[in-house]
Amino acid sequence: MKSFASLDAAGTSIGSILERFQASLADKGLSFNEFLSDAYVQKWKGEQLAHALKVRTALVLGLQEFLVSRGILNIDRVSLSPVTDPLCHDVEHVPVILYQDTPYRTTHSMIYSKMLACLNPYIEGIYIDSSNIRLELPSSTSRHKYLIDFSQMDIEFKRAKRLSEDDYFNRPKETTQVLAKELDRALDFFEDLIIYGVKKILVLAAESLGALGVKLTVPSKPFPRFYSDEIDMQGDCSLEGSLEERLGHKAKTQFFWVLGLLRENYDLVYPYLSRDGRRPEKKDISPRQVFNYDLCAAPLYRDESLGAAYEILSGGLREWIYESIVSRLLDNAVLRESPRFDRNGNIENMAALDGYGPFLSIAHMRDAQGQGIFPQVCGGGLGIERTLFALLRGPFIKDIDEVTCFGKNPDKTLPFLF
Repeated sequence: MKSFASLDAAGTSIGSILERFQASLADKGLSFNEFLSDAYVQKWKGEQLAHALKVRTALVLGLQEFLVSRGILNIDRVSLSPVTDPLCHDVEHVPVILYQDTPYRTTHSMIYSKMLACLNPYIEGIYIDSSNIRLELPSSTSRHKYLIDFSQMDIEFKRAKRLSEDDYFNRPKETTQVLAKELDRALDFFEDLIIYGVKKILVLAAESLGALGVKLTVPSKPFPRFYSDEIDMQGDCSLEGSLEERLGHKAKTQFFWVLGLLRENYDLVYPYLSRDGRRPEKKDISPRQVFNYDLCAAPLYRDESLGAAYEILSGGLREWIYESIVSRLLDNAVLRESPRFDRNGNIENMAALDGYGPFLSIAHMRDAQGQGIFPQVCGGGLGIERTLFALLRGPFIKDIDEVTCFGKNPDKTLPFLF
């Protein structure tokens, strides 16, 4: 059995790192106890954190009550998996944990697991208050909205109308019309979710909002919608922050949508793949062909002014045709080559697919009628801490760490001690 103080891959124990950190504090004239008191204990004892957590409790309760009322079922968390969300923005390499000689990745999100859970014909949708690990790269500019270890309400549910492969490849006009209605349905669902959550906060934590110097009003439907090309800025992931803030000034309301940002491999782009395998260049894809959405939120102050907006929920309709799933993975450089199946359903190039073999095997399966079995779903992930920060940032809350007990911001002093 390995000891508690076993070495990591670099040959450095956590005890040695903490010892050097304590020595660096001493060089600055600080004791370890003084640092702990300033960096942790004072926050833990503060009234401000208690108010933030009261708002959090009301929000999470409201989200769960709404989802249960809509027949959405709670499932188990997936923290380790052969694959995880590759994401469109820069993060460090995903941590890998070796268990019984098999490497597993810590999950950025449960995106692939969520979709597969909806295979069950008796389930309309699922949700998870999931944990997420994203090792964001430290930056030269303030990234006070990020945590490397955070909570997310992950939601996925089936679309109202099932489309065939023939619809996808041969009836683009009719399919586009159906998908536009499905997009409206998804946005309506998440607007109802937010409205219910806001009402729950106002019932259970209105006093805490006031104590933190902010207000919250029940939003009206529909929330304002903006496509990413409606402002002079490209829908590039590196520019999202600026896009949110600029569109927030235009929206003049606490909650609004940004639509059509081309990014993740699983967010539906249609039309994308033709029957003969042709697909468009990225520069030729219109935001109206991208069926995804970001929900943004801004704090409301006592003088009725609004603060800077932040993205709090990201989601979309999902790719569901096997060939398009593979094409998007290839075009986003997640895969180097397509799977090759033999007549028995074995993958001939399993090693080249990294951990995607099992997922793609299921996406490749067909029913007795020859149709793909992959679920036709939509969904999204609402960051809990990010939502709190977006709504509470003001005279007392300046940083996302201040709405958490154990927040780990990538630009803060390392190592993280709790």
